[in-house]
Amino acid sequence: MKPEEFRRAIEKGDIGPLYYLYGDEPYLVEKGVRELTARVVSADFRDFNLNVFYGRECRGAEIVDTAQTLPMFSDRRLVLVKDAERLSVEALEIIGKYVANPSPSTCLVFLGEKPDQRKKFFVELKKNGVLLEFKRPYENQLPVFIRDEAGRHDKKLEPAAVELLVGLIGNNLQELASQIEKVATYAAGRSTITLADVKAVASDSRADSIFDLTNALGGKDLAASLKSLDTLLGDGEAPLFVLNMVTRHFRQIWMVRELLDRRTPASEIGKSLRINPYFLEGTISQAKRFSGKALKGIFDRLFETDLALKSSGGKPDVLMERLVMYICG
Repeated sequence: MKPEEFRRAIEKGDIGPLYYLYGDEPYLVEKGVRELTARVVSADFRDFNLNVFYGRECRGAEIVDTAQTLPMFSDRRLVLVKDAERLSVEALEIIGKYVANPSPSTCLVFLGEKPDQRKKFFVELKKNGVLLEFKRPYENQLPVFIRDEAGRHDKKLEPAAVELLVGLIGNNLQELASQIEKVATYAAGRSTITLADVKAVASDSRADSIFDLTNALGGKDLAASLKSLDTLLGDGEAPLFVLNMVTRHFRQIWMVRELLDRRTPASEIGKSLRINPYFLEGTISQAKRFSGKALKGIFDRLFETDLALKSSGGKPDVLMERLVMYICG
């Protein structure tokens, strides 16, 4: 089952007795749990019918006994087992017997790390329930996420507003959801969120510093680049996240550079790469500052910095400063 199918099933009230939710995007996992909880257990009776366990702290018998208990004043009981990867072997053996024949009046949900689907427990769970992975969306999938989140607040967004959010924040879904909520509040009384709304609200977030950094790097402004980098790292932003955003920006610059070398008109560049007109002129201007050879060198350095950060091959702030100085020449 895919996340989209999971949501459609929940909306229809088609709830299964067993789920194991996992993935590299915690926000989507948590959202899935919220949607499932809202559908399975009425808010008025959650004190009676919602039970939460933690893998390291509980015994298998506790989970099974609770799952076999009939719900009160409700059709179903919801049992959540968080940190399921920490369940002991003994606990999994006990729960495995229940998984083979789950109670139809209980929805038992495990939240954990990626499972080894070769193990007997997960083979049995897959027969009688659902293993569901929530993957971090690719960049081209972010506009759909943004529009869906805005829809939760009964808002629509201008295309340029969507592009700005993607450019500022990238695929940090927690931050995206937070900014959309802020912008929706700012635009109270209006059905459409504009580019001006996003600029007014997002400029107060850490995402604005990311935007400042990538623009300064694209303009080869060393002083501004180092200042923005210092602000980001000083505020506790993860160096790998900053590196990913810089890589994203220069990937777009390189694609524009290649089209410029083919003498592609600006309007066609925008259509081909789906760059919003609001950003197009600035992106083309930056691309003209770098040759194809220079961009290849930058991507070699981006790759080297990524390896060094992941292998603790130096101080993160020093590695990032060296990268910035290399890009700015």
